Amino acid sequence: MLEFWIDPESPYYKDVFGADREFILFCASGGRTSLSTKTLQDMGLPKVSHIVTGFAGWKEAGLPVQDYQPRKR
Repeated sequence: MLEFWIDPESPYYKDVFGADREFILFCASGGRTSLSTKTLQDMGLPKVSHIVTGFAGWKEAGLPVQDYQPRKR
């Protein structure tokens, strides 16, 4: 769906991708986001990058991680 989300002509377009923002993508190991980053760059999104080692590498490097705490209903 990513390609549809950034294409202003798509009915699935998301305004957040039209804003002047930097996007840093990540997945578990970095493989999926390398493809997603390339796609977004090829489609003209100027400020997009990804974490090469993925979330696993981020954690392994001892970088900060916050555990998910679900909201209580």
